[in-house]
Amino acid sequence: MPFPPPASVPESALNHWLQTWLDEDVGRGDWTTAGLGALAERPGQAIWVTRAPGVVAGLPFARRLFQQLSADVDLQPLVAEGDSCAEDMTIAKLSGSLAALLTGERVALNLVMRLSGIATATRQYVDGLAATQTQFVDTRKTTPGLRQLEKYASRAGGAINHRLGLDDAVMIKDNHIAAAGGIGAAVAQIRPAIPYPMTVEVETNSLEQVEEALTCPIDIIMLDNMAPEMMRLAVARIRAARPEIKIEASGNVTLETLGPMAMTGVDFISSSAPVTRAPWLDISMQIV
Repeated sequence: MPFPPPASVPESALNHWLQTWLDEDVGRGDWTTAGLGALAERPGQAIWVTRAPGVVAGLPFARRLFQQLSADVDLQPLVAEGDSCAEDMTIAKLSGSLAALLTGERVALNLVMRLSGIATATRQYVDGLAATQTQFVDTRKTTPGLRQLEKYASRAGGAINHRLGLDDAVMIKDNHIAAAGGIGAAVAQIRPAIPYPMTVEVETNSLEQVEEALTCPIDIIMLDNMAPEMMRLAVARIRAARPEIKIEASGNVTLETLGPMAMTGVDFISSSAPVTRAPWLDISMQIV
């Protein structure tokens, strides 16, 4: 599948993050590796092996992390980002400073296991929509400081990124509506203040709110926490009145509810589950 390169994560930010995580783990020094003395100064080789099937994401970031410890370290991926892997599959070969391999092992594995876990969980949701026209979208429910990397992993799993931050698009949610005194009032205040061509999305949780949203100059309507029958009625009403408006469904999204939600005819289903509930993909490093 088409997949954006690691360059989509800013290099300067990535280098800062990696160094911060290394500093956290290494602290005053890696006493264990340093204690090996001359043994740790020689070149070394290692492989990364999966302990469960999944989807791989983050290997280019691991390479960069090792190279911050020693420029001579090379990590050669044996699978592409977003590829599926089997259990007990070698997904990367590493060579270079043995000390760097030993010191960077834990942080590099933690990062790739986390991102691969997100990509693996995301792929399950994407595959659950494969027979439909509905696309799977991620959310802003991400770990503080890791959003760009977690959304990278989400793309590796096949999802579409929702807005990266509050400055990407307007999403008028329940609290904005409450603060403004209604959907119409919120849109009337916000629409003139935003640049062209920024989109405006409105969250609705009832047919009455859908009707109010249809009277406003908006681009996307979110159907939030609606039962399938109400969602089906809302989709039919939106398609009849404003066919140009895109429809997103969210709330209570699980692998079991994906199908019924997609059958209502929505364009997108969004969920935080692949990020907030994903187990890590188990990967180990073996010195060879």
